[in-house]
Amino acid sequence: MSDIDSDKWLEAMKSKMDSMGSNQGWTLVNPPKGVRPIGCKWVYKRKLGADREVTAFKARLVGKGYTQRPRVDSEETYSPVAMAKSIRILLAIAAWYDYEI
Repeated sequence: MSDIDSDKWLEAMKSKMDSMGSNQGWTLVNPPKGVRPIGCKWVYKRKLGADREVTAFKARLVGKGYTQRPRVDSEETYSPVAMAKSIRILLAIAAWYDYEI
């Protein structure tokens, strides 16, 4: 890493890895024979304060989902995510009928 703030980025990466480990964010497994795991990469972001000064260095580890090949690597090449509107509707229905959540 050749950035002038490389030490801060490395610290942000270490902090993220420690956080994921302590929160059980993943489980290491050996891939089955013939399966090619997708890669990952780091994404970096500088958080700015109101005065446009850097207040924090953030790092995220993301999967390279764009490298998956449909019906070769996996049947599903997307991550199903519920829309916030749908969740609010379900919560409203549960509240109306006094369901336990």
